[in-house]
Amino acid sequence: MRYEIRVDGQMSETLIKVFPELDHVVMSGQTVLFGHIVDEAHLYGLLARCQSLGLRVLEMRQMPD
Repeated sequence: MRYEIRVDGQMSETLIKVFPELDHVVMSGQTVLFGHIVDEAHLYGLLARCQSLGLRVLEMRQMPD
């Protein structure tokens, strides 16, 4: 499954390195993380990382493969 996770603000390179399995792009004051998610456990792990880093997730959606 491919997912897109939109985070408020521009993430620093240090924060982006915490998500090595995802690509990213910065647009309109948001950082968009995207890539292949193996299963629900992986997805929840990514969201837990966002929460532990104090990132504000604006949107998360599954993308067509």
